[in-house]
Amino acid sequence: MSGWLRQTAGGLPAAFWYLWTASLVNRTGAVAQIYLGVYLLSVLHFDASYTGLVIGLGGIGTALGSLPGGIIADRWGRRPVVLGATVPAAVTMLALGCTDDRAAVPVLALLLGVFLGVVRPAFTASIIDVVAEVDRVRALNLNYWAFNLGSAAAALLAGLLVRIEPVLLFAANAAVLLCSTLLLALKVPETRPAVAAARTGPVGLGPVFRDRTFMVFVGLTLLGWTMIETNKMLPVSIVADGLDATSYGQVIVVNMVLIVAGQLILPGLVARFRHEHVLAAAAVFAGVGFGLAALADTLWAYALTVAVWTLGEMLMTLASSAVIVQLSPPDARGRYQGVFGFGPPGALFLGPVAGGLVADHLGTDTLWVGVFCLGLVLAAANLAAGPARSRRVALLQTATEERTREPAGKELPRVP
Repeated sequence: MSGWLRQTAGGLPAAFWYLWTASLVNRTGAVAQIYLGVYLLSVLHFDASYTGLVIGLGGIGTALGSLPGGIIADRWGRRPVVLGATVPAAVTMLALGCTDDRAAVPVLALLLGVFLGVVRPAFTASIIDVVAEVDRVRALNLNYWAFNLGSAAAALLAGLLVRIEPVLLFAANAAVLLCSTLLLALKVPETRPAVAAARTGPVGLGPVFRDRTFMVFVGLTLLGWTMIETNKMLPVSIVADGLDATSYGQVIVVNMVLIVAGQLILPGLVARFRHEHVLAAAAVFAGVGFGLAALADTLWAYALTVAVWTLGEMLMTLASSAVIVQLSPPDARGRYQGVFGFGPPGALFLGPVAGGLVADHLGTDTLWVGVFCLGLVLAAANLAAGPARSRRVALLQTATEERTREPAGKELPRVP
């Protein structure tokens, strides 16, 4: 057990553990973010399409915020981004909990998403910055583990708070945002690499968007997470089957508990496989899990479907973490994280919005069958994209090695 613990969590610097703790604390208090769909459906009594639109706007806001967030992180550093966006995010969170106006709610959800999205690439880049190259995937997986451990606690806490006073969801979420940021302000210094700090020219997104191999990976990731984010429509199916909408909290906690347990075991099991094979398997498991939701009609049956697509989510996260580390040049790490960060929150827009429309007009069974078909298509696409991605990683590794051998002041080679 001690050997396994050292292999899993040993040898990482203190700065990483402060980042990890901030992630755990922040996610434990993310009660409003996790329960927003239930709050809109059960407390404010909005319909599924409107609920999907609000959640989706929060996702697209996060996606849009990640782009300037990545640029600022590379140009001025990680700390200005992480520390500067939290206060407006907390204020917006409180405002969202204090209104039931149909026009104001989506606007506030969009703004909240933007502020939260600005932070994401800088935070992830900080993790990559502070750990050695051989430990980066392990560190990202540990952060993902903390994220889901906190999410599991938040799902249970949210169910309690919404019964006491729904506004407490938003007040608690805002307070925890400020507390986790205070920890980072006191304990984590600027982590931007010297090669990025020494850059004097313009720092834009053009080189990232011209990286076709990387952009294909981002597109496939966007579609993969779109599948996962259709889980926001599970409350609609649950209600249609005569169950309480708040049962969603009990069902979705299966996702978080399995991730907390599995994320400590799966990395060693999947490390021997090629990334494209793991991503293809992830798409199949996610598709099958959501496809089974068309057959579920009890709480236990829904919990089983969550368990199946959760395996797909874990595999997708493991392989994606490894690929993004390999494809991100050191002097553009924030921007690559920013563009990659467009995928999951962009899916938070596409999944609920498209899922809400399909659920309202064609029924939830049609939605889950469609997600199953998408999983099969994505599996084939990931297999096809694998060889080009491997060639790109080899070129980038060669260029990085050449850069480390060049004397200061000499023009550095670029990856074509």
